[in-house]
Amino acid sequence: MARSVPVIMCGGAGTRVWPESRETLPKQFIPLVGEQSTFQRLVTMLGESGQFDRPLVVTNQEYRFLVAEQLEQCGLEATIVLEPERRDSGPAVAVAAALAAKGGPNMIVSLFAADHVYEKPEAFLEACDAAVATARQGYVTSFGIKPTFPATGFGYIQPGDPIGDAGAHTIAAFVEKPDEETARRYVAEGYLWNSGNFVFPAELMRSEIARFEPEMAEAVDEAVEGAKSDLGFVVLDPEAFGRATKKSIDYAVMERTDRAAVVEADVGWSDLGTWNAVQDFLAKDEHGNSARGDVLLVDCENVHVRSEETLTAVVGIKDAVVVTTPDAVLVLNSNEADKVKALVETLRQEKRREIVEHRRVYRPWGYYQGVDEGVRHQVKRILVRPGGRLSLQKHFHRAEHWIVVKGTAEVTRDNEVMQVHENESVYLPIGCTHRLANPGKIDLELIEVQTGSYLGEDDIIRIEDIYNRN
Repeated sequence: MARSVPVIMCGGAGTRVWPESRETLPKQFIPLVGEQSTFQRLVTMLGESGQFDRPLVVTNQEYRFLVAEQLEQCGLEATIVLEPERRDSGPAVAVAAALAAKGGPNMIVSLFAADHVYEKPEAFLEACDAAVATARQGYVTSFGIKPTFPATGFGYIQPGDPIGDAGAHTIAAFVEKPDEETARRYVAEGYLWNSGNFVFPAELMRSEIARFEPEMAEAVDEAVEGAKSDLGFVVLDPEAFGRATKKSIDYAVMERTDRAAVVEADVGWSDLGTWNAVQDFLAKDEHGNSARGDVLLVDCENVHVRSEETLTAVVGIKDAVVVTTPDAVLVLNSNEADKVKALVETLRQEKRREIVEHRRVYRPWGYYQGVDEGVRHQVKRILVRPGGRLSLQKHFHRAEHWIVVKGTAEVTRDNEVMQVHENESVYLPIGCTHRLANPGKIDLELIEVQTGSYLGEDDIIRIEDIYNRN
């Protein structure tokens, strides 16, 4: 088996599967199918195969601890590279190529999206081998998927002349998302879907980006050379990276290069781009229904319902998706799945918090979850992992009352440090400097009651933070 450096792109937001996918917890970190997130499914498959080197994960500051925690849950390690800002896939691929090239002149990169799934893992790994073999002949190699319907949400690839004996072809045409009539023609003419995953020689990709997008190449090279280590993460230079042209790798290179190839990959692929796509990957009953969580279905047909915390009963409905979360409910006609993105844009214009975060908000030390709120009060449940420490901070507009319900809390209040045990509490007046930590070996759980004139998360003045947050 030919080896390569796997690079996992892990920075997208996944708005089409709202309300489960949100800006602070996007779909690649959610168990949409199975018990693992799509990111974990991918890294586990790559790690168990034995045919890849140490993974490189390209993500951003906001997701860095999610990536690290989910890797740890899988018992895997990776080099985690942080983009200072989102600049589309072109600069991210350029970063991956530049970093991989440091390993030697013949390094091959296998680039995968973190939010895709492969129902046929053995076939996927065989396709990876074929793509690596093709890349070694000097090609940027795509995974082409045989269309099952005339999709308008994918790009298309027209295979050209055969290359070698790995089943690869040159790419005669690489085209972006078509209208429905054009998509039907593409399917009839034997075009393949572009899966958005590529295998390439690192130096070839670097030279192609430099040829077509010299400003992007120069900015990325400076960002990589100026990168620094922060808590074990590789942080690209923000000023240099901010100058990189914001453009997808498809537009930057794939539509312009004469060194493109495609391997047809019958791997059970999906980008889980809509709720319909998610439903396609789930087990169904004799009426075509699928359910996850606390769900009751009566006289339903072709319905997908998800509800992890609240009983959701659906009666006499056909062709629908129902998703219940603690703070939002989506009821969707299955034929209108593509309109979720437009819905999210409407919510964004209304500045709704529900597109940004769940009621449970994850932090590097654990999470907090809203329980109740009013005009001058807010109640949260807080969980701190063993060894976790919140920042040393203060507030100008609120006081807090912490009640420990499990474990032992180490509480700093101004110049005082105290141990607070189960069924004990501590009061933190407005303006005091305070910190919460878990010195024990089990999770620390507590109830936080906030009172004051303003309860927003931006009323936090961080004085010291072991996670180097601003």
